[in-house]
Amino acid sequence: MTDRIAQLKKLLEANPDDAFCLYALAMEYAASGRHEEAIRHFDSAIASDAEFCYAYYHKARSQKAMSDTENALATLRRGLQQAQSTSDAKAATEITTLLESMT
Repeated sequence: MTDRIAQLKKLLEANPDDAFCLYALAMEYAASGRHEEAIRHFDSAIASDAEFCYAYYHKARSQKAMSDTENALATLRRGLQQAQSTSDAKAATEITTLLESMT
């Protein structure tokens, strides 16, 4: 386990619903190719803060890396709806770009 993952896990002990920390941990897992663990933590980040649009984007990338295209597309569609409902134009654009590249 990397030092960064250990540090993030320690931070989560104090605040297990910290969406940013959950997202950061998911990103570390994704970067190390541990996509199942990444997806689980992206899900936790989304459950903690449904408006965290980039969690949908990166969750879909992990799903895609695992050849789970159907679920990746569903994740992107949910993320796009969330980005549009929160007026996050940058996230909506990036999610749309990934969505279009996968269809």
